[in-house]
Amino acid sequence: MEHPENDAQYTGLTVNSGVAQPPSVNPYLRKLKRKPIPTPGEMVEQILKGDVTMLSRAVTLVESINPDHEPIAQEVIEKCLPYSGNSRRIGITGVPGAGKSTSIDVFGLHVLKDGGKLAVLAIDPSSERTKGSILGDKTRMEKLSVHPNAFIRPSPSAGSLGGVARKTRETIVLCEAAGYNNIFVETVGVGQSETAVHSMVDFFLLIQLAGTGDELQGIKRGIMEMADGIVINKCDGDNIDRAKLAQAQFKSALRLFPPTASGWQPEVLTYSGYYELGIAEVWEMIDRYFAFVKENGYFDKKRHEQARYWMYETIDTRLRNNFYNNPDVADLLGDLEKQVLGNRLSSFIAAGKVLDFYYNNSK
Repeated sequence: MEHPENDAQYTGLTVNSGVAQPPSVNPYLRKLKRKPIPTPGEMVEQILKGDVTMLSRAVTLVESINPDHEPIAQEVIEKCLPYSGNSRRIGITGVPGAGKSTSIDVFGLHVLKDGGKLAVLAIDPSSERTKGSILGDKTRMEKLSVHPNAFIRPSPSAGSLGGVARKTRETIVLCEAAGYNNIFVETVGVGQSETAVHSMVDFFLLIQLAGTGDELQGIKRGIMEMADGIVINKCDGDNIDRAKLAQAQFKSALRLFPPTASGWQPEVLTYSGYYELGIAEVWEMIDRYFAFVKENGYFDKKRHEQARYWMYETIDTRLRNNFYNNPDVADLLGDLEKQVLGNRLSSFIAAGKVLDFYYNNSK
């Protein structure tokens, strides 16, 4: 291509033609081949041996949105189910900045010093715009992430906390089959995820902060009713008095709540995750809870209720997916949506029409 700058009128200015654009990919780089997906039997065999790589591949299949992966994942879960249910499932929640990841790091090390294995399943919030997640929880669990008996798996919420929660429950089954007898589930900390995670764990721990302005913001009836234990983090230095005051306030608030279904009276403790103070006391509280609910039979009762809940939740999810993935329904929805937006049809009548169409064509 001839550059106009090389014209005689632009004396002293010359533009060289340059060099050819190199290829974007190294031509000497061999094309990488993806490893074939092992059979469900092979995956289960390695998972039962505690193979972390195979466990990670199985979790990836569970989280995959590829419909071809679902039957493989479900078969793996079904084969692992007889080897599951032998762990302590603990949900950990708190507002962003409460120190959940730091606390999990020190709680996990405390658990592992007595032996056993720990799996940490962290639900990471996804961007509403890009749908991407940082998945950086492992970077804040510096000591736990390099421990040979710890498995940390962050999962993106991808805008569907209910769907991720279901997959997290299935991941719990895989981790238990791999020999992990302690499971931590860290929530997003935005409200909706707490309800979902509460329905899959045995103990629900609420991490709070003191001295953040409005103490009443932490005393939310919905989340506190789910908590089996409340811990005030960052009880160190100049914040000790504020943490003790917050502890007294939470204790007073808990007295106003009706008795829990388990009969357990939630306790309020203070600790410092950064300085690793009060960690043993928090875990002693959790030990007392498990001893209490196993003695009165509530532990098994809750596990059965959770299994029933997730059966119906899975039915609801499958029905919803079947409805929206029906091509005829999708076409009709597009036409009805235009009528609704054009004020030619009400939203309720349009919904009735598409549901009637779906029911009549599903018989």
